[in-house]
Amino acid sequence: MIDDILKALGQIGDPRFRSVLLRGVGLSLALLIGFSAVLIWGAQALVGPSVTLPFLGEVTWLDNAAGWAAVPFTLIASVFLMVPVASAFTGLFLDRIAQAVEDRHYPGLPPARTQPWGEALRETAGFLGLVLGVNLLALIAYLFLAPFALFIFWGVNGFLLGREYAQMVAARHMPRAEATKFRSRHRGEIWLTGVLMAIPLSVPLLNLLVPVVGVAAFTHLFHRLAR
Repeated sequence: MIDDILKALGQIGDPRFRSVLLRGVGLSLALLIGFSAVLIWGAQALVGPSVTLPFLGEVTWLDNAAGWAAVPFTLIASVFLMVPVASAFTGLFLDRIAQAVEDRHYPGLPPARTQPWGEALRETAGFLGLVLGVNLLALIAYLFLAPFALFIFWGVNGFLLGREYAQMVAARHMPRAEATKFRSRHRGEIWLTGVLMAIPLSVPLLNLLVPVVGVAAFTHLFHRLAR
């Protein structure tokens, strides 16, 4: 597993890796900026341009105060949302990462199955929903088991990353039903590799590399186990 990750890191300078990373992060930033703007506008619209308060009379600055009060919330939300959103957008282009790894390390393979855009969009949306839903539920565990919150985060997201990336890579070379069986057969090693990928998720900026490095590592893992 460690060797798979080291091979993936060794190819991080590949132009196709950089291209996917920049697209995923760029689209994510655009979405989060839009989300922040809508949230601030909504807070201002909810308060209204003026409010009449007892003893103070008409107050016209509360909408601006509400807008500024929403800024810290949007910053905190961005920290939690950036990784799943970046992973989802990057997921639209991850086939290029797997192909770059195979071109360099596994030449001579038969052509991989090409995933239609509609299927890629459905799977990306499903993965994003699963990541957000599971992590929202995990917040309950974080509150009640605070000393173990970081380990719970790694374990949960390691499972999610391993499930998604192992399935995606395997489905490039076998029918989807067989890919699911492959993932089930090697679920222990897939989960542990996912945990190793989830640990950098808790490091700002470094976490943005996880989707790209993760798929590259799971491409190596698939070909190693498939042999």
